[in-house]
Amino acid sequence: MGLLDFFSKLFGGGSKQAQVLCVGLDNSGKTTIINQLKPKDTQSEDIVPTVGFTVEKFKSSAVNFTVFDMSGQGKYRNLWEHYYKDAQAIIFVIDSSDKLRMVVAKEELDLLIKHQEIKTKRVPILCFANKMDLRDALSSVKVSQMLELEKIKDKPWHICASNAMTGEGLHEGIQWLSDQLTQQKR
Repeated sequence: MGLLDFFSKLFGGGSKQAQVLCVGLDNSGKTTIINQLKPKDTQSEDIVPTVGFTVEKFKSSAVNFTVFDMSGQGKYRNLWEHYYKDAQAIIFVIDSSDKLRMVVAKEELDLLIKHQEIKTKRVPILCFANKMDLRDALSSVKVSQMLELEKIKDKPWHICASNAMTGEGLHEGIQWLSDQLTQQKR
């Protein structure tokens, strides 16, 4: 522990630092979610599809998040695994109105969970069932069933219905993730 860390903890500072991987299929709303969670003065007005990845930062009451917002386009998904080693948590975003690609989203989540760098760690997984405002959106319960989240026994997971455009459901999910991360050993 460095001197700065010591004084930070001594005087009540010392929020936990967490590296989080934000993944999901393209057009699921990952970048819009991350943008909503950033401080108002740093939010972008125009959201464009992520090419490769971007790194963003935001804070909850107890955790300083560094989020790797990964492109969900098929040709970039193989990049995800290069970031698994240092990931302390996963945010998996699902377009709950995209019933046709729900199977693809499940396959990607399964590959992630079974990857050597993830399967041996107790990494919390937060799923956002996004785009709940759309007429054809599936409920978060139905999304959970289709992704077979109940089969994940060795990692804490949580699913939240969300609307990235309005921010609905996002803070509930981040609070759950913060709680999981602060319960882990520093």
